[in-house]
Amino acid sequence: MSSEPVAVLWFHVTSVSPLSPIQLGIALGFLIPPVLVPNVEDMDKLTYHISIMFFMTAGVATALFILVVLVFKEKPPYPPSRAQALIQSQPAEEYSYVQSILRLLRNANFVLLIVTYGLNTGCFYSLSTLLNRMVIHHYPDEEVNAGRIGLTIVLSGMAGALISGLWLDRTKTYKQTTLVVYIMSLVGMVVYTFTLNLGHLWVVFVTAGVLGFFMTGYLPLGFEFAAELTYPESEGTSSGLLNVSAQIFGIAFTISQGQIIDHFGTKAGNLFLCSFLFLGSIMTGN
Repeated sequence: MSSEPVAVLWFHVTSVSPLSPIQLGIALGFLIPPVLVPNVEDMDKLTYHISIMFFMTAGVATALFILVVLVFKEKPPYPPSRAQALIQSQPAEEYSYVQSILRLLRNANFVLLIVTYGLNTGCFYSLSTLLNRMVIHHYPDEEVNAGRIGLTIVLSGMAGALISGLWLDRTKTYKQTTLVVYIMSLVGMVVYTFTLNLGHLWVVFVTAGVLGFFMTGYLPLGFEFAAELTYPESEGTSSGLLNVSAQIFGIAFTISQGQIIDHFGTKAGNLFLCSFLFLGSIMTGN
Protein backbone atom coordinates (compact mmCIF):
# COMPACT_ATOMS: atom_id res chain seq x y z
CA MET A 1 0.00 0.00 0.00
CA SER A 2 1.29 3.45 -0.84
CA SER A 3 1.58 6.12 1.85
CA GLU A 4 -0.11 8.88 -0.14
CA PRO A 5 -3.77 7.74 0.40
CA VAL A 6 -3.08 7.72 4.17
CA ALA A 7 -1.19 11.01 4.05
CA VAL A 8 -4.03 12.88 2.35
CA LEU A 9 -6.31 11.92 5.26
CA TRP A 10 -3.90 13.56 7.71
CA PHE A 11 -2.35 16.48 5.83
CA HIS A 12 -3.57 19.06 3.36
CA VAL A 13 -3.02 17.84 -0.19
CA THR A 14 -0.43 20.56 -0.89
CA SER A 15 1.67 19.19 1.98
CA VAL A 16 1.61 15.55 0.92
CA SER A 17 4.51 15.77 -1.54
CA PRO A 18 7.31 16.75 0.83
CA LEU A 19 5.87 14.67 3.69
CA SER A 20 5.45 11.40 1.81
CA PRO A 21 7.97 8.86 3.16
CA ILE A 22 7.57 6.32 0.39
CA GLN A 23 10.27 7.88 -1.79
CA LEU A 24 12.78 7.74 1.07
CA GLY A 25 11.94 4.07 1.52
CA ILE A 26 12.54 3.42 -2.18
CA ALA A 27 15.86 5.26 -1.93
CA LEU A 28 16.98 3.03 0.93
CA GLY A 29 15.78 0.02 -1.04
CA PHE A 30 18.17 0.93 -3.83
CA LEU A 31 21.13 1.65 -1.54
CA ILE A 32 21.08 -1.02 1.16
CA PRO A 33 20.58 -4.40 -0.63
CA PRO A 34 23.73 -4.16 -2.84
CA VAL A 35 25.74 -3.38 0.29
CA LEU A 36 24.26 -6.22 2.34
CA VAL A 37 24.32 -8.80 -0.49
CA PRO A 38 27.66 -8.67 -2.34
CA ASN A 39 28.16 -10.39 -5.68
CA VAL A 40 29.93 -13.60 -4.62
CA GLU A 41 30.17 -17.00 -6.29
CA ASP A 42 29.92 -19.02 -3.06
CA MET A 43 26.23 -19.91 -2.72
CA ASP A 44 26.53 -20.50 1.04
CA LYS A 45 27.89 -16.98 1.57
CA LEU A 46 25.27 -15.55 -0.75
CA THR A 47 22.50 -17.33 1.16
CA TYR A 48 23.92 -16.05 4.45
CA HIS A 49 23.94 -12.42 3.28
CA ILE A 50 20.42 -12.68 1.82
CA SER A 51 19.11 -14.15 5.09
CA ILE A 52 20.61 -11.23 7.02
CA MET A 53 18.86 -8.76 4.72
CA PHE A 54 15.54 -10.58 5.08
CA PHE A 55 15.80 -10.75 8.88
CA MET A 56 16.56 -7.01 9.00
CA THR A 57 13.58 -6.29 6.76
CA ALA A 58 11.32 -8.46 8.91
CA GLY A 59 12.55 -6.73 12.06
CA VAL A 60 11.83 -3.25 10.70
CA ALA A 61 8.41 -4.30 9.39
CA THR A 62 7.51 -5.86 12.76
CA ALA A 63 8.58 -2.73 14.65
CA LEU A 64 6.49 -0.56 12.32
CA PHE A 65 3.49 -2.85 12.76
CA ILE A 66 3.73 -2.56 16.55
CA LEU A 67 3.99 1.22 16.32
CA VAL A 68 0.90 1.38 14.08
CA VAL A 69 -1.12 -0.78 16.48
CA LEU A 70 -0.04 1.12 19.59
CA VAL A 71 0.36 4.69 18.38
CA PHE A 72 -1.41 5.35 15.08
CA LYS A 73 -4.78 7.09 15.43
CA GLU A 74 -7.73 6.72 13.08
CA LYS A 75 -7.86 10.39 12.06
CA PRO A 76 -6.37 13.76 13.01
CA PRO A 77 -8.16 16.02 15.50
CA TYR A 78 -9.03 18.52 12.75
CA PRO A 79 -9.85 17.81 9.08
CA PRO A 80 -6.85 18.63 6.85
CA SER A 81 -8.95 19.86 3.91
CA ARG A 82 -12.41 21.06 2.94
CA ALA A 83 -13.17 17.72 1.29
CA GLN A 84 -12.32 15.81 4.46
CA ALA A 85 -14.32 18.26 6.59
CA LEU A 86 -17.35 17.75 4.33
CA ILE A 87 -17.06 13.96 4.51
CA GLN A 88 -16.63 13.94 8.30
CA SER A 89 -19.64 16.22 8.74
CA GLN A 90 -21.88 13.73 6.94
CA PRO A 91 -23.54 10.86 8.83
CA ALA A 92 -21.67 7.62 8.18
CA GLU A 93 -24.70 6.03 6.52
CA GLU A 94 -24.87 8.84 3.93
CA TYR A 95 -21.34 8.31 2.62
CA SER A 96 -20.80 5.44 0.21
CA TYR A 97 -17.29 4.53 -0.90
CA VAL A 98 -18.64 2.62 -3.90
CA GLN A 99 -20.78 5.57 -5.00
CA SER A 100 -17.79 7.86 -4.60
CA ILE A 101 -15.74 5.63 -6.92
CA LEU A 102 -18.56 5.52 -9.48
CA ARG A 103 -18.82 9.31 -9.44
CA LEU A 104 -15.07 9.61 -9.98
CA LEU A 105 -15.16 7.17 -12.89
CA ARG A 106 -17.79 9.36 -14.55
CA ASN A 107 -15.39 12.30 -14.38
CA ALA A 108 -13.76 12.22 -17.83
CA ASN A 109 -10.83 14.44 -16.86
CA PHE A 110 -10.05 12.30 -13.83
CA VAL A 111 -10.24 9.08 -15.86
CA LEU A 112 -7.73 10.62 -18.29
CA LEU A 113 -5.48 11.45 -15.34
CA ILE A 114 -5.78 7.87 -14.07
CA VAL A 115 -4.43 6.57 -17.39
CA THR A 116 -1.66 9.15 -17.79
CA TYR A 117 -0.59 8.78 -14.16
CA GLY A 118 -0.51 5.01 -14.56
CA LEU A 119 1.63 5.29 -17.70
CA ASN A 120 4.21 7.55 -16.06
CA THR A 121 4.33 5.76 -12.74
CA GLY A 122 4.31 2.35 -14.43
CA CYS A 123 7.38 3.41 -16.42
CA PHE A 124 9.06 4.50 -13.19
CA TYR A 125 8.27 1.18 -11.48
CA SER A 126 9.58 -0.79 -14.44
CA LEU A 127 12.74 1.30 -14.69
CA SER A 128 13.36 0.96 -10.96
CA THR A 129 12.80 -2.80 -10.94
CA LEU A 130 15.09 -3.46 -13.91
CA LEU A 131 17.68 -0.75 -13.20
CA ASN A 132 20.21 -3.07 -11.57
CA ARG A 133 19.93 -5.52 -14.44
CA MET A 134 20.44 -2.83 -17.09
CA VAL A 135 23.40 -1.22 -15.34
CA ILE A 136 25.14 -4.53 -14.69
CA HIS A 137 24.67 -5.49 -18.35
CA HIS A 138 26.71 -2.48 -19.49
CA TYR A 139 28.92 -2.09 -16.39
CA PRO A 140 29.80 -5.54 -14.96
CA ASP A 141 30.58 -5.84 -11.23
CA GLU A 142 29.04 -2.42 -10.48
CA GLU A 143 26.21 -3.65 -8.25
CA VAL A 144 26.88 -1.07 -5.54
CA ASN A 145 26.96 1.77 -8.06
CA ALA A 146 23.73 0.46 -9.58
CA GLY A 147 22.14 0.92 -6.17
CA ARG A 148 23.65 4.39 -5.91
CA ILE A 149 22.19 5.28 -9.30
CA GLY A 150 18.77 4.22 -8.03
CA LEU A 151 19.38 6.32 -4.92
CA THR A 152 20.25 9.27 -7.16
CA ILE A 153 17.00 8.84 -9.09
CA VAL A 154 14.87 8.92 -5.96
CA LEU A 155 16.73 11.71 -4.13
CA SER A 156 16.62 13.97 -7.18
CA GLY A 157 12.94 13.06 -7.52
CA MET A 158 12.30 14.13 -3.94
CA ALA A 159 13.85 17.49 -4.80
CA GLY A 160 11.69 17.65 -7.92
CA ALA A 161 8.57 16.87 -5.91
CA LEU A 162 9.37 19.57 -3.36
CA ILE A 163 10.04 22.20 -6.02
CA SER A 164 6.92 21.22 -7.98
CA GLY A 165 4.82 21.42 -4.82
CA LEU A 166 6.13 24.89 -3.98
CA TRP A 167 5.51 25.98 -7.57
CA LEU A 168 1.93 24.73 -7.44
CA ASP A 169 1.34 26.52 -4.14
CA ARG A 170 2.43 29.76 -5.74
CA THR A 171 0.89 29.49 -9.22
CA LYS A 172 -1.97 26.92 -9.02
CA THR A 173 -1.08 25.93 -12.62
CA TYR A 174 -1.87 22.26 -12.15
CA LYS A 175 -2.30 21.14 -15.75
CA GLN A 176 0.54 23.22 -17.15
CA THR A 177 2.99 22.06 -14.48
CA THR A 178 1.94 18.43 -14.88
CA LEU A 179 2.35 18.63 -18.66
CA VAL A 180 5.81 20.23 -18.45
CA VAL A 181 7.05 17.65 -15.93
CA TYR A 182 5.56 14.84 -18.04
CA ILE A 183 7.32 16.06 -21.20
CA MET A 184 10.61 16.47 -19.33
CA SER A 185 10.22 12.91 -18.02
CA LEU A 186 10.01 11.78 -21.65
CA VAL A 187 13.08 13.84 -22.60
CA GLY A 188 15.00 12.47 -19.62
CA MET A 189 14.05 8.90 -20.54
CA VAL A 190 15.20 9.39 -24.15
CA VAL A 191 18.54 10.84 -23.03
CA TYR A 192 19.03 8.03 -20.49
CA THR A 193 18.23 5.43 -23.16
CA PHE A 194 20.87 6.65 -25.60
CA THR A 195 23.61 7.33 -23.03
CA LEU A 196 23.37 4.15 -20.93
CA ASN A 197 25.81 2.22 -23.14
CA LEU A 198 28.45 4.93 -23.63
CA GLY A 199 30.79 3.30 -21.12
CA HIS A 200 30.99 6.23 -18.70
CA LEU A 201 29.31 5.50 -15.38
CA TRP A 202 29.28 9.16 -14.35
CA VAL A 203 27.12 9.94 -17.40
CA VAL A 204 24.58 7.40 -16.18
CA PHE A 205 24.53 9.09 -12.77
CA VAL A 206 23.85 12.48 -14.37
CA THR A 207 21.19 11.32 -16.82
CA ALA A 208 19.50 9.12 -14.21
CA GLY A 209 19.46 12.06 -11.80
CA VAL A 210 17.81 14.32 -14.36
CA LEU A 211 15.32 11.59 -15.22
CA GLY A 212 14.52 11.03 -11.57
CA PHE A 213 14.04 14.75 -10.93
CA PHE A 214 11.13 14.83 -13.35
CA MET A 215 9.80 11.25 -13.35
CA THR A 216 9.80 10.72 -9.59
CA GLY A 217 8.89 14.36 -9.09
CA TYR A 218 5.76 13.77 -11.17
CA LEU A 219 4.31 11.20 -8.79
CA PRO A 220 2.92 13.53 -6.09
CA LEU A 221 1.76 16.01 -8.75
CA GLY A 222 -0.82 13.46 -9.83
CA PHE A 223 -2.36 13.37 -6.35
CA GLU A 224 -2.57 17.15 -6.14
CA PHE A 225 -4.05 17.42 -9.62
CA ALA A 226 -6.55 14.66 -8.80
CA ALA A 227 -7.68 16.50 -5.67
CA GLU A 228 -8.39 19.59 -7.78
CA LEU A 229 -10.29 17.62 -10.42
CA THR A 230 -12.42 15.59 -8.01
CA TYR A 231 -13.37 18.01 -5.21
CA PRO A 232 -15.44 17.50 -3.05
CA GLU A 233 -14.76 13.76 -3.26
CA SER A 234 -12.32 12.30 -0.74
CA GLU A 235 -8.66 12.64 -1.70
CA GLY A 236 -8.14 9.16 -0.29
CA THR A 237 -10.50 7.67 -2.87
CA SER A 238 -8.93 9.48 -5.83
CA SER A 239 -5.42 8.64 -4.59
CA GLY A 240 -6.39 5.00 -4.23
CA LEU A 241 -7.58 4.83 -7.84
CA LEU A 242 -4.34 6.43 -9.03
CA ASN A 243 -2.37 3.81 -7.12
CA VAL A 244 -4.41 1.00 -8.65
CA SER A 245 -3.61 2.34 -12.11
CA ALA A 246 0.08 2.69 -11.23
CA GLN A 247 0.29 -0.90 -9.95
CA ILE A 248 -1.45 -2.34 -13.02
CA PHE A 249 0.74 -0.46 -15.49
CA GLY A 250 3.82 -1.13 -13.37
CA ILE A 251 3.31 -4.89 -13.46
CA ALA A 252 2.54 -4.89 -17.20
CA PHE A 253 5.50 -2.66 -18.09
CA THR A 254 7.98 -4.55 -15.89
CA ILE A 255 7.07 -7.91 -17.41
CA SER A 256 6.99 -6.54 -20.95
CA GLN A 257 10.23 -4.57 -20.68
CA GLY A 258 11.97 -7.57 -19.12
CA GLN A 259 10.95 -9.74 -22.07
CA ILE A 260 12.05 -7.08 -24.56
CA ILE A 261 15.46 -6.78 -22.86
CA ASP A 262 15.87 -10.56 -23.01
CA HIS A 263 15.25 -10.67 -26.76
CA PHE A 264 16.32 -7.27 -28.09
CA GLY A 265 18.54 -5.57 -25.49
CA THR A 266 18.32 -2.71 -23.02
CA LYS A 267 17.91 0.06 -25.61
CA ALA A 268 14.82 -1.57 -27.08
CA GLY A 269 13.40 -2.04 -23.58
CA ASN A 270 13.92 1.61 -22.71
CA LEU A 271 12.47 2.75 -26.04
CA PHE A 272 9.39 0.72 -25.11
CA LEU A 273 8.98 2.95 -22.05
CA CYS A 274 9.70 6.07 -24.10
CA SER A 275 6.80 5.25 -26.42
CA PHE A 276 4.33 5.15 -23.53
CA LEU A 277 5.71 8.34 -21.99
CA PHE A 278 5.21 9.97 -25.38
CA LEU A 279 1.61 8.71 -25.45
CA GLY A 280 1.06 9.98 -21.92
CA SER A 281 2.45 13.40 -22.82
CA ILE A 282 -0.01 13.71 -25.71
CA MET A 283 -2.92 12.64 -23.50
CA THR A 284 -1.90 15.05 -20.74
CA GLY A 285 -1.84 17.93 -23.21
CA ASN A 286 -5.42 17.26 -24.35
